[in-house]
Amino acid sequence: MNTVTLPVAYMPLIDAAPLIIAQEMGFAEAEGIALDLIPAPSWSSVRDMLAFGRVDAAHMLSAVPVAMAMGLGGVSTALSAVSVLSINGNVIGVGKPLEDRLRATGFNFGFADPVLAANVLAQVSDGPIVFGVPFPFSMHVELLRYWIRATALGPNGVVIRTVPPPLMAKALEAGDIDAFCVGEPWGSVAVEQGVGALLLPTASIWSFAPEKVLAIRTDWAETEPDLLGRLMRATWRAGRWLANSDVHATASDLLARKSYLDVSAEWLDRALSGHLTVTARGDQRQVERFVEFHHGAASFPWRSQARWIARQLQLSHQSAQAADIDAATRVFRSDLHRQHLGVAGCEMPGASEKLEGAIRDTTLVAAAGGTLTLLPNRFFDARIFDPELK
Repeated sequence: MNTVTLPVAYMPLIDAAPLIIAQEMGFAEAEGIALDLIPAPSWSSVRDMLAFGRVDAAHMLSAVPVAMAMGLGGVSTALSAVSVLSINGNVIGVGKPLEDRLRATGFNFGFADPVLAANVLAQVSDGPIVFGVPFPFSMHVELLRYWIRATALGPNGVVIRTVPPPLMAKALEAGDIDAFCVGEPWGSVAVEQGVGALLLPTASIWSFAPEKVLAIRTDWAETEPDLLGRLMRATWRAGRWLANSDVHATASDLLARKSYLDVSAEWLDRALSGHLTVTARGDQRQVERFVEFHHGAASFPWRSQARWIARQLQLSHQSAQAADIDAATRVFRSDLHRQHLGVAGCEMPGASEKLEGAIRDTTLVAAAGGTLTLLPNRFFDARIFDPELK
């Protein structure tokens, strides 16, 4: 089998790991492909490289293909999300001025209670808090909005500003933003540089939020089904490899290379282990499944996840209110996931939609090959999202 090189765009984040590991640990080579991994300076660059054919695939914010199908963002190329690359992995943090005010109230940065954190943040803020986020169409934005709508912060308590992840700490230090929501390791970088503290993992808002997807152009999926299958199997096997805690040190060393994330391997290991340093004073917190690559059918693109994202986008964007939600939901390609990963031994759920927020504990469910273990899937306000409700 001749090796085929596939150009793939990514942002330097911990959740690009399945692509980097697929290339570095030989999972791509075993499928007869090589990944030419191209780092991008911003999420708009990743989107444009994929949409305009500079690359064949991309590490992509899960909300981007959904937003594009709803006519948001000005680029209309049809994209498909064929696998979820990661669940969770983001942090909410505050700059030094807000950190000092929070400490003055006795707040202990417990890193677990979204309601308490919002209450205290609302108490110490003297106007809308300017939050930096990596892109307008992202889980960062939608989880922030979901959180503030249901807490003391309220819908007018936050102003959202776009900042590329590697520049988040610098924007905080410059006073351009008061707080941020960003993927690791860039929250830890702010802590290490002494310009901020971590307030919450976004997993405390939605415990099983689809964060990044493997995205391709829909026409490429139709013309290159064999290459697509090879790419999907390589990244899925890399995610399965990453699920073993014994390999985290090796993974951190690989990801930390100058050619990839170019940051301390120790900071990357924090995200992989869920053992985070949340303040410059050295306060540490453990978060179970801070980022998940494999367990609980993590890679499966549930159409109910896409529908949740579409509904949130409708709430936030006037121009999206008339969009075809069914069409936007279909960009999560559970059909292609079943087609290309069933042969690899990937556990497949029997359905392609579920009640989001309804699984309180680890649950055994019927699956295509027998049974499948799903992980807790809770919203902090205990709401349940039924994808069948209009």
